[in-house]
Amino acid sequence: MIRLFAALSVPEDIGLALARRQTGVEGARWSPLEALHVTLRFFGDLREDVARDLDTELTTVRGAPFEIALTGVGAFGEGPDLHVLWAGVEDSEPLRRLARACESAARRAGLKPDTRHYRPHVTLAYLRRPEPAEVAAWIQANNLLKSPPIRVERFGLYSSFLGSEQAHYRLEAEYPLS
Repeated sequence: MIRLFAALSVPEDIGLALARRQTGVEGARWSPLEALHVTLRFFGDLREDVARDLDTELTTVRGAPFEIALTGVGAFGEGPDLHVLWAGVEDSEPLRRLARACESAARRAGLKPDTRHYRPHVTLAYLRRPEPAEVAAWIQANNLLKSPPIRVERFGLYSSFLGSEQAHYRLEAEYPLS
């Protein structure tokens, strides 16, 4: 079994700017620079044969290069259930189209539909029982985040290995947009 997801990488200069914001919430497990990405579709744990079929289907995804931008920050969860700090991704029809194409590739490879609402973001930290006031203060201090445009010319298929402290990601394949 291999745990896979399709994503866009975050350029190093944007990642370094995000890393400067990764402070001020006690107990947060901040994402390292190499782990910053925008998920297009999480596929989960797949058998090797299904992973190969998925890779084949992802090679058929087409689309023109486009730009995205990061904008704003937020958190998933409320009160004691706060569990993620994120940087938002500006709404973009080309990005949504690419995410839908990854969903279609997954279905053609035999995966079940992802029924969750797609909310593009970059996970900055995982939280465990944070102080809600501290999270609110972090959001207020960082809510004007706005990145320069990020050119998207390819997307990747990544594997995820769960470690004791955090997940580790490896690029398994890249697919150019053209």
